[in-house]
Amino acid sequence: MSSHEAVTDAAPQDTSDKRRWIALAIVMTAAFMDLVDATIVNIAIPSIERDLGASFGAIQWITAGYALAFAAGLITGGRLGDIYGRKRLFLLGTAGFTLASALCGFAASPEMLVASRLLQGAAAAMMVPQVLSIIHVTFPAHERGKVFGMFGAIIGLGAVSGPLLGALLTQWNIAGLEWRPIFLINLPVGIAGLLLGRKFITESKAPKALRLDMVGVLLVTAALLMLIYPLTRGRELDWPLWGHLMMAGSVLVFGALVAYEKYKTKKDGSPLVELSLFRVKSFAAGIAVQLTFGVVLGIFFLVWTLYMQIGLGWSALRAGLTGVPFSIAVSVAAGLSVQKLVPRFGRKVLQAGALTMIAGVLLYLFEAGRYGTGIESWQMIPPLVVMGLGMGLIVAPLTDAVLSEVPQEHAGSASGLINTTGQMGNALGLGLVSVVFFGSIDDERLAKAPAEVGAAFTNAFQNSLGWAAGVLAVIFLVMFALPAKPKQHLEGGGDADADAVVVEKEPALTR
Repeated sequence: MSSHEAVTDAAPQDTSDKRRWIALAIVMTAAFMDLVDATIVNIAIPSIERDLGASFGAIQWITAGYALAFAAGLITGGRLGDIYGRKRLFLLGTAGFTLASALCGFAASPEMLVASRLLQGAAAAMMVPQVLSIIHVTFPAHERGKVFGMFGAIIGLGAVSGPLLGALLTQWNIAGLEWRPIFLINLPVGIAGLLLGRKFITESKAPKALRLDMVGVLLVTAALLMLIYPLTRGRELDWPLWGHLMMAGSVLVFGALVAYEKYKTKKDGSPLVELSLFRVKSFAAGIAVQLTFGVVLGIFFLVWTLYMQIGLGWSALRAGLTGVPFSIAVSVAAGLSVQKLVPRFGRKVLQAGALTMIAGVLLYLFEAGRYGTGIESWQMIPPLVVMGLGMGLIVAPLTDAVLSEVPQEHAGSASGLINTTGQMGNALGLGLVSVVFFGSIDDERLAKAPAEVGAAFTNAFQNSLGWAAGVLAVIFLVMFALPAKPKQHLEGGGDADADAVVVEKEPALTR
């Protein structure tokens, strides 16, 4: 291949395995970095609270702010990748994420940390949608099951290794920096991703010229902010009337978005949200599952950390190590589900995952009530392993099922929607923490009787687990709308990838 820009009409299946798999490692490392960063903060919350004097409201914004900026920008980030090139947007997002991580690491106040987290979430919104898009256009359909199995394992590993890594970095107090290395560790990883990504990732974009839908960008951002901001600030401000009006108004803005996107599709075929994707049953059902599953994860991971560290008084390291069995269980189940179980049992694997997670949540609920503040780490292992196995059976097959019938020309838009709904669910879950966790804690009473903190946080944790079990039951029912088996498994590896455009500027390593 000459060094000048060349355009083909097929996915780069002729590219050498070495180049292709190195590119996969790079984008998966970026996805891992994002997942770790979304969860690593939770474990360091007590340290941040002490060092910066952050209030509970500020702490909630340090976690929810990232999720909010991430969710608000994902659809736009995915579409920008389709228009201007997925490699270009991936590298731009990685650079922004690395810079924002440095700003987080050197934050001098809660306000600066919140602002830096918002910037970090916005940069991640440019970087992360390109991960699934690059995978989608780089690997043929018959290989994607294996690749998404690996991706699911990375998701599971990243979601729970974040707290462990955060605990170790906080506990070690490197150079007296306390919690700051949890952000600064992204710097060498981000720089390596930029250098290697420029060399090994092949550029690709949509086959027809698209334009950015700025009205759609404004509408989707406004709708998400109007829904999530009042949820996050509601309890702190005693649920003002304007908050309820904003949440109700968000429904109208979402409706206006749908109407405008229909008009935009007819006008020039360049909508921000490709509504035709929702006519693909597997995509529409998968998006619904992704949203509700994100709510569960948003609630559980934050309240779990608060319960162990503030309620039970455990160190960051002990809390992080307690999550190791969960991480292992997620990774094992995710690796098995796509390659071994889904081809044979289809959506039943995902439904089994939802039921397994419910069983783990109920077991945890029982143990928290039985042992109270005297519960030990080893007693948490059974419910965590059960929950981890259930989560692993969901995360990897879900991505595979949602994208299996999506045309490649809309890979970026679809990836943005998948990530957006997951992050929107996560942000909703973090917002609901105000209701399901802090809402059951009497601040004034605890201020007068600090000795009751453990019991209060244990009760709040149990209340949150009850909510999580209820949402998982909804997820189980929604899963009936998923196809019995993903299309690519039924077809035995057929590929319909002839509609992608790949732009390769660098010469291949080998031919």
